[in-house]
Amino acid sequence: MTNGWNDIKNADLILVMGGNPAENHPCGFKWAIKARQEKGTKIICVDPRFNRTAAVSDIFLQIRPGSDLAFMGGLINYVLQNKKYNEEYIKHFTNAAYIVKDTYNFDPQTGLFSGYDPEKRKYDQSLWGYELDEKGMAKKDMTLEHP
Repeated sequence: MTNGWNDIKNADLILVMGGNPAENHPCGFKWAIKARQEKGTKIICVDPRFNRTAAVSDIFLQIRPGSDLAFMGGLINYVLQNKKYNEEYIKHFTNAAYIVKDTYNFDPQTGLFSGYDPEKRKYDQSLWGYELDEKGMAKKDMTLEHP
């Protein structure tokens, strides 16, 4: 399990995907069970296999092997399109408000990011990153409207 115990025990919803913490990490998964018992936390398990985590989950979503990326893409799209996220948390505790350099882009035709050198088969990553202020800190757009 990659989340800290405090995050797990205070979560409203726990999404377990591609793992089986009920069997493989019972010391950590006990916090998910405790959160369910004490505050009604919902547990969703997404996996091709019905495993012990699926057995104790509120919802088991059985997906085909290899379809994880499509599932997550759809989930992310739904969350963004329907504003099902905590905007204040995102603004203050993630890098979502950071302004990305104008030199960073993606070409959907080739599937390549800016800075790719086909001869070296490497990227110039100096083109990537955030715009910086005079103190060297990442600039932020707290409206989340900057392209």
